[in-house]
Amino acid sequence: MNKTLIIGASPNPSRYSYKAAHMLKRFNHEIVNVGIKEGAVAGVEIEKPGHIHSDIETITLYIGRPLQAQYREYILATKPKRVIFNPGTENPELEEVLIQHQIEPVEACTLVLLTTGQY
Repeated sequence: MNKTLIIGASPNPSRYSYKAAHMLKRFNHEIVNVGIKEGAVAGVEIEKPGHIHSDIETITLYIGRPLQAQYREYILATKPKRVIFNPGTENPELEEVLIQHQIEPVEACTLVLLTTGQY
């Protein structure tokens, strides 16, 4: 299955990143949680951005445009095949940078993609 890195992971059950982590696991996707919060989500510890994972197919964003700049180099170094911009995270400038690095930007909702079999 595809390995997904969740940027903006949170142990707060009311957050969409939390819901996505659990749904990804339920659909048998391996996940990496990255964020500033302490704790674990769906049985996976939240790590700080820094360690570059070389086996990530998808990054799903749960951080707004203002915070994305500090993750830009981390995302590029990870070299995913695609980055999902969940509702509220759209960023045309970052999407253009991704395209220049042969990374597909996708404006969609991870939860919807999973439930409709399009993930």
